[in-house]
Amino acid sequence: MKASDHAGVLPVLAESPRRQVVLSGLWVVLFVLLLTAAAVRIGAEVQPTWWLPVALFLGMAAADFGSGLLHWAADTWGRADLPCIGPRVLLPFRLHHVNPDDFLRRSFLDTNGDAAAGTVPILALLLWMPLDTTQWQAAGPFLFALCAFGGLTNQIHQWAHVPSAPPLVRLCQQCDVFLPPVAHAAHHAGEYDAHYCITTGWCNRPLESVGFFRRLEEVVTRLTGALPRNDDHAWAEQHRATADKDAQDG
Repeated sequence: MKASDHAGVLPVLAESPRRQVVLSGLWVVLFVLLLTAAAVRIGAEVQPTWWLPVALFLGMAAADFGSGLLHWAADTWGRADLPCIGPRVLLPFRLHHVNPDDFLRRSFLDTNGDAAAGTVPILALLLWMPLDTTQWQAAGPFLFALCAFGGLTNQIHQWAHVPSAPPLVRLCQQCDVFLPPVAHAAHHAGEYDAHYCITTGWCNRPLESVGFFRRLEEVVTRLTGALPRNDDHAWAEQHRATADKDAQDG
């Protein structure tokens, strides 16, 4: 992926190559098939008991925490011009802060392919592992919820930016099952250094209350000497200067 100028002011993410979209489609199809098979297996082999909703809840919370950790890492470290992960992972995050609405242009497959791919090894483990003890039976629903919500994270994030999401999605947002737009707006206010969790949003408040990501940044800086959000700030300054120049020229 590359960035290109849009209307001379806001950059947009270039369309993904056809081969990348096809690969994303294959990952999404595999995700759906494995998730369906996992649901069938859990329904047939896991005994309904009091800890079942607890395991599902914890899996959803783990997906939300994981989304925050990955989001924080992509926002905070690295450069958009790094090989491999730069164009595919870091550049979209940099551009999203400068032009959030450009995310809405991405197709369903391009939006969800990477997250779907990340769940495949875990779903394969879920279909392979035994479910013959209480511990394994609890692990099954936990991993299922982790993968179901983790695989949908980018789509949920996109829905949080849509002016009018589908009715069922809006209901899930209102019930805090999916990240609500108002909650996600807190990330886009200020320096993009808070409220990183973008699946359900449940983990944002407790993580912010203990300064989790600031403490983590201190550790990384102490170990590597890298400063948080250097590249993100450079991107913001670059495109703010471009916008100001275009406004003056206009």
